[in-house]
Amino acid sequence: MDIWHGLENIPADLGATVVTIGVFDGIHRGHAKLIASATARARALGLPTVLVTLHPNPIAVFAPERAPAMLATPARRAELAADLGVDRTLVLPFTRELAAMAPERFVAEILGRRLHAASVHVGENFTYGARAAGDRTTLPAHAAAHGMEAHIVDLLADERGPVSSTRIRALLAAGDVAGAAACLGHPHRLSGEIIHGRGRGGAQLGFPTANMALPEAVAIPADGVYAGWFTVTAGPGRAAADPEGDMPLHRTCPAAVSVGTNTTFGDTARTVEAHVIDRSADLYGLTGHLDLVGRIRPMVTFDGVDALIARMRRDVAEARGILGLG
Repeated sequence: MDIWHGLENIPADLGATVVTIGVFDGIHRGHAKLIASATARARALGLPTVLVTLHPNPIAVFAPERAPAMLATPARRAELAADLGVDRTLVLPFTRELAAMAPERFVAEILGRRLHAASVHVGENFTYGARAAGDRTTLPAHAAAHGMEAHIVDLLADERGPVSSTRIRALLAAGDVAGAAACLGHPHRLSGEIIHGRGRGGAQLGFPTANMALPEAVAIPADGVYAGWFTVTAGPGRAAADPEGDMPLHRTCPAAVSVGTNTTFGDTARTVEAHVIDRSADLYGLTGHLDLVGRIRPMVTFDGVDALIARMRRDVAEARGILGLG
């Protein structure tokens, strides 16, 4: 899967393509519908599909105080898009200069001259160009003027309304990771380097945890305890797994996950920690990936360590049940 960061990294010998463009944060089920339109047309034309993901979110450029939490990094978007049949991903930096382009020039320059689009596929709420003057009503004519097809894809909705990144962020903020996964079409993932915590989980409580350093602005669910699947890959601190442990790279393992502050011990820092069930290894310096499946309970202040340990045993048992492990 090729990922191009910026227009300057598009190969000079790129031929005709089918393009779909948007923010694509999360690559949710609505995005999958749009991508399916593009990949089907690409197969019919015998051309590669290019997904263009705008990053950062335009709101972060024009109103940073209102910037939404990020559901997926550009690298994760490219990975999910590849799973849906996309051949290449262009991470297009969203800047004020890009936003100021006249709509037809945006089509001619970005979609035409740079990406050689024979067919472009966008969602019905897509806008482009200065003052967002380009939209579903203008794109067909702008595209035709430069030899392209334009396909406008209706938004996906269910009984609760449109499937959108905004809706998914609200579900995560409420701790409903199962509802978020239903909208996404896959579990919400948190990824970050495994770092040293307070060392309390294993030594004092008997439940060692992997503490994750997450990127800024990533969407983290409400404080609580969750069930999920945990995987490690090469990280910034080291490339190989612990040879004396039993957690090889890329192996998916069940986990009970704590999100929030440990009020029982008076901690104030918000952390994400995963207790990997029935596994033990030195993970520091590797990158951990958590796919959140279901919520077990909210965060609670316990009356002492013994009560906390008893509840953690129950949490692990409930995590097993949620993950289908009995």
